[in-house]
Amino acid sequence: MDLFDFKDGREGYYGDYGGTFLPEILHSTIEELKRAFRDAREDPSFWQEFVELMQSYSGRPTPITHLANLSKQLGGAQIYVKREDLNHTGSHKINNVMGQGLLVKRMGKSRVIAETGAGQHGYATATMAARFGFHSKIYMGAVDVARQRPNVFWMENMGSEVIAVRDGQQTLKDAINECLRDWVTNMDDTHYVLGTACGPHPFPEMVSWFQSIIGREARDQLMALSGRLPDRVFACVGGGSNAIGLFQGFMDDSDVELVGCEAGGFGPGKGNHAARLAYKDASVGVAQGMKTYFLQNDDGNMLETHSVAAGLDYIGVNPVLVHLWEQERVRFEAVTDEQVTEALKLTMRSEGLIPALESAHGFAQALTEAASMSTKEVVLINMSGRGDKDIFTIADAIGDDHWKQFIRAKANEYGTE
Repeated sequence: MDLFDFKDGREGYYGDYGGTFLPEILHSTIEELKRAFRDAREDPSFWQEFVELMQSYSGRPTPITHLANLSKQLGGAQIYVKREDLNHTGSHKINNVMGQGLLVKRMGKSRVIAETGAGQHGYATATMAARFGFHSKIYMGAVDVARQRPNVFWMENMGSEVIAVRDGQQTLKDAINECLRDWVTNMDDTHYVLGTACGPHPFPEMVSWFQSIIGREARDQLMALSGRLPDRVFACVGGGSNAIGLFQGFMDDSDVELVGCEAGGFGPGKGNHAARLAYKDASVGVAQGMKTYFLQNDDGNMLETHSVAAGLDYIGVNPVLVHLWEQERVRFEAVTDEQVTEALKLTMRSEGLIPALESAHGFAQALTEAASMSTKEVVLINMSGRGDKDIFTIADAIGDDHWKQFIRAKANEYGTE
């Protein structure tokens, strides 16, 4: 299945979703990006340059790890994990960022901007900017600045300016809005390094393409390790870049079930979660450059969201995944904060792995389902990032009083408590 073969002439649309909804002033800038991306996709040497860069700079290919202890403990399916946490900067975000960095060089621009929620994309962008010699500015909701201090520290020390956004809910959607405002006023020398497979075309296609390196590797690796394809593949879904990256390796295998794991937060109810599709609380709308499903009221105003994971509390979802969901090719499940915490503790104690809170949503759903599957079956989880960045939030969630006091002090410092 070629997700990006726009034979019907509706370039940038996946079924009814996607498109390019931007102010007229950005038209020439987005057209420039489309041309640069098309040229890169059609140039085999570009993908080779990208792969070689990721091998020499980020440590790809990342391995697959068999969770033998948990597989035995649960008594069900054999559990394997794609280790995107072992990338430089600790997550899958570096794949997309380094790819876009190569495009920025092609376009001859000197400045990059980015939004970030959990901080992993901002950290990766700051790394890329330092590597390529670009000026960089990172927009981050003030709430996320407070709860993701380790990543803010690294961004600043790599030379990026971090802007704490205090509008709205002070989280990811507000950071995206600020990036778009910046882009409008600095088009000539600036590229917006959008961090997930959302936004106006060509970003969903472009980010998905760079992230497809995950699925390409995973398919071959799992066949070598287990001698077969997985029965089910699990990935967390905020914007959806790590999920669509892994899923592309198995898109044409109808016997492989693809499962997207959204932030169930406190459970059903407006403002309690960010499960756009699993809880069916979202509706179709147009915002932030694209047509997709958003958590919004009847007037089209965006609702507040909640997740223990800063990278999953986004109001919208990748239009490619929405199209696949409507075709019943991808199943969506909601995972609550409580389930995430329990899965994280179990994984740490049984396997010595510390998934990021975002990734732990995939772990929680996969472990639940694996327990009731046959021992001959196989599941694959995308560990999209490691949990170092979440130390304060994890400590708070599991009841460490020392870190709770530290978190409150930081929240007061940034005026977000």
